[in-house]
Amino acid sequence: MTGQQTQPQALDSHRVRSDIPFLVGLLVLSGFYVCLVAAMLMADFSFTSSRHLLRALQSREIGYAVKLSLVTCSLSAILSVWIAVPIGYLMSRYRFAGKPLVDALLDIPIVLPPLVIGLSLLILFRVPIVRSIENIIPVTYAIPGVVLAQFTVACAFAVRTMRTTFDQISPRQENVAMTLGCSRGQAFWMVALPAARNGALAAFTLGWARALGEFGPILVFCGATRMRTEVMPTTVFLELSVGNIEMAAAVSLLMVVAAVVVLIVVRVVGHTAPYQGARL
Repeated sequence: MTGQQTQPQALDSHRVRSDIPFLVGLLVLSGFYVCLVAAMLMADFSFTSSRHLLRALQSREIGYAVKLSLVTCSLSAILSVWIAVPIGYLMSRYRFAGKPLVDALLDIPIVLPPLVIGLSLLILFRVPIVRSIENIIPVTYAIPGVVLAQFTVACAFAVRTMRTTFDQISPRQENVAMTLGCSRGQAFWMVALPAARNGALAAFTLGWARALGEFGPILVFCGATRMRTEVMPTTVFLELSVGNIEMAAAVSLLMVVAAVVVLIVVRVVGHTAPYQGARL
């Protein structure tokens, strides 16, 4: 009996000892990146002061950039989810000719350099047919152009998120709903879409955060005109261009605070909102 009790204890102690290098490796690799992000934030805080933050909040130009960023990012994120849900569902549920090509096209805004996206938009609005839109709604070097530039990049991330979400949702419940008399559209609205609620929230959050940090397309397509098309990333660029590093750091911290607040709100809403699926 003593030998039988000693052997399992020896195996357990050996397993614990063998797990230690693995856990240490995980902690070292994970801690490296966590410490890097924390060190960057601490560096920003140490480089600026409350006086610079107060000046940034009191500045009329920076205040306009903050408001414009929040409004355009929200519009871009809403548009991104609105477009990403049907595209993600279509790419997840259907097979059609040219699907690999469409899939590759959807990823182009992710892999292209941001400046190239801005330049492509600028060239697109030089085409006579598209340029006629400018006669109705000014887009180039205007606020609608800011939303379009942010949307072009943010939507690609939202589409990828929604496709992954629908891939993880079994189509069996939709098929059951259709056998009970629902159409494909009714099954989508009553079964698939409620099940994809958390994915839609994740797509909105990712799209909003991506739009907030967008700089290259906005700079090329809309410029960095103060009190007109200036958003927070271009404010950082303008402050750096005149050597005002303290104010640039202050605006960067405002961006961090805005992003953290939105992430917390969306995650709280996502965890507290009840699932409301259809009763079949």
